[in-house]
Order: sequence, then structure tokens, then C-alpha cells
Amino acid sequence: MRTGQKLSPRGRVSLIDTAAAAERATQRGRGAVSNQTGRFERETRFAFDDGWDTIEQDAVRIETLLMPETARTIITFNRSPDISFDRSINPYRGCEHGCIYCFARPTHSYQGLSAGLDFESRLFYKSNAVELLEQTLSRPRYVCRPVALGINTDAFQPVERTQQATRRILEVLAAHNHPVTLLTKSALIQRDIDLLAPMAMKGLVRTGVSITTLDRTLSRKMEPRAATPQRRLETVRALSEAGIPVTVMTAPIIPALNDHEIEALLEAAAAHGATGAGYVLLRLPYEIKDLFHEWLVQHVPDRAAKVINTMRDMRGGKDYDANWHERMRGRGPVAELIAQRFARAAKRFGLKNTRPPLRTDLFAPPVQPGGQMALDL
Repeated sequence: MRTGQKLSPRGRVSLIDTAAAAERATQRGRGAVSNQTGRFERETRFAFDDGWDTIEQDAVRIETLLMPETARTIITFNRSPDISFDRSINPYRGCEHGCIYCFARPTHSYQGLSAGLDFESRLFYKSNAVELLEQTLSRPRYVCRPVALGINTDAFQPVERTQQATRRILEVLAAHNHPVTLLTKSALIQRDIDLLAPMAMKGLVRTGVSITTLDRTLSRKMEPRAATPQRRLETVRALSEAGIPVTVMTAPIIPALNDHEIEALLEAAAAHGATGAGYVLLRLPYEIKDLFHEWLVQHVPDRAAKVINTMRDMRGGKDYDANWHERMRGRGPVAELIAQRFARAAKRFGLKNTRPPLRTDLFAPPVQPGGQMALDL
């Protein structure tokens, strides 16, 4: 028995088979409903009723598997005109937080894995990250600019508690006065305040905490293994009190699901010490579209059609528009209203969107074995 959406001739969602979706076996503590086949695979696999009623049986629990990978490079460079950094470091591939809306999900397809449950449970860590980073920073032609740590997947996801890949990278950056920015939805970043606070005193670090909703029930469904909204607000306060600049990202904003919380969320962020705020509209590239539609049917069937249709109105009738700048904000009346509400609330609560640049003049490149220190002339 196939499940999915029934579309009207105009392409808008008119009816969703909620009964069929409810029969799916779901994984407790996971965000994705299914393990949809990646877009590069030759065969497509999906559940169906073969007459033995096995589709209604409870799914076998999926355990998290962490695997090492030997990376060839550690810093990824980009030229995207609508983001504020030109380089990033991602200690992990995949993310156990399981956020159903995560824009990084499609990258797992390059590994021959699913952007669904595989993305949340088949994780990779870069075993040679520290060595590669030191080599990269020591190159004579390396130009120091702030590096965004943990952008594709969360650098402080649960496996970091024992793996400590992010911690070791931060130690290298701190030792050589290299500026860094961090964005997380984990309270684990508080563990590294001992590194971040001294860097902040030198003007070398900015942090961001992503808070999608203040509704604990909704958060548990959308981002099942991330910190609760209250824990994230407490993290904002802990970073702020330690003198570390912290911005709150209300991302993603999802019309008809969490957009009504904009003002309350920004007020709470300011009350806990945040000095800046930003937002990104929900993005649904590649496999995320189908995964998110499945999630809507499973968890909020009464609002699923409205969410999908409103998003399409903001994307020129499509599920996703990858045009620079528009991909983050959308277009049309609803997108403009969200932008206006956000700007007014941010101004009311003293949350700025501009921040002083991080310092690069303190950077001291590591010296590789057999190398020679640079002379100050």
C-alpha cells in the first residue's frame, strides 16, 4: 500500500492520505519517517503491503553507527554570495539530532546512503582532522579569515560528547589565534567555554544558537535529539555571561507551523542575553522535500496541506527555489510579512543583525616539523 499526497490538477495539495501514513512504522527518537532511496541510486525502495500484514509491525530499532573517514581536505571553501563566510569545517557527516528540515540531508546521498534515517544514524567523523588542519594553517599561502565550524552538520551533536572531534579542532584554532564562528542547537557547547571565553576576549569568536520553536512538543517531533528549547535558552545565557557574543537563529521559519512564534522567540532570546538574531525560511532541496512532506503527514496532518501550499506560494509555485538570496527568504506577500515582523521584533528587543568583524591580525601559523618560523620584518 503506497502512501503519499494526492495533488489537484493545479499541483496544489488537496488531500493527504493520513490513514495510510499513520500505519507506517516509525522510529522513536528519530526525525525522518522513512529511509527513502537516495537520488543517485538505480533502484527505489518503498514499503508496501504484501498481504502478510508485516508493514504494520514495529520497526527494528535503528542504532547509531559512528565510522571513521580519512579526509583529504579539512577546510571547505565557498563563494556563495548570500552567506557571511567563505570557509567552513565540518568534523562530522550526518547528524544524530535528526532535524527533519536539515538542509544537509541530501549530502548523505553522495555516500550511497539515504537522506532519511541513514543521515541520522550512519555517521562519519574525520579521524585526521587535527593533522590536516595544522597542515593547512601552516601553508605559506594560507590567508586567515574566520572559519565557520559545524555548518553542514552540528559540531556539538551527541556523539561529540565522547568523540571530541570538535573540541580538538577548537584547541588548534585557539592555540594559533584563528578566528572562528559556531552555530549549534546543543547545550554541549558550554563544555568548551574554557576555550571560547579567552578567544572572545581577543575578538576571535562568535557563537550562534539555533532555536526553531519554544514549543517543547513540536521541537521533540522536528528535532528529536537536539537540546530542548529551554536548554538552548540557558545555553544562550551561559555563553553571554561568559562574555562570548551570541546570536539566536530562528531557523527555519515554517509558515503555518512555527511562524507565529517569531516575536515570543526573539523576546526570550533577548531576555537570556542574545545580542543578535537572524532567520532562514524553510528550504526543501532534493530529498528533503519528500521527507518533510512525509513528516507533516505523520505529525501534523491537519496542517500539512496548508504548510505545503504556503511554502509553494513563497517559492514561485515550487517546493524549492535555489536562486541566491531568495532561497533564504522566499518571495511574495507571506515572505514579506515574515521579514517585516522579524525586523520589527528584533529592533524592539535590541537584537542587531550587524556585528564587528573578528580579528585576523593575531593569527600565528603553526610550524610543521622541519619547518621554519616566519620572521617579523
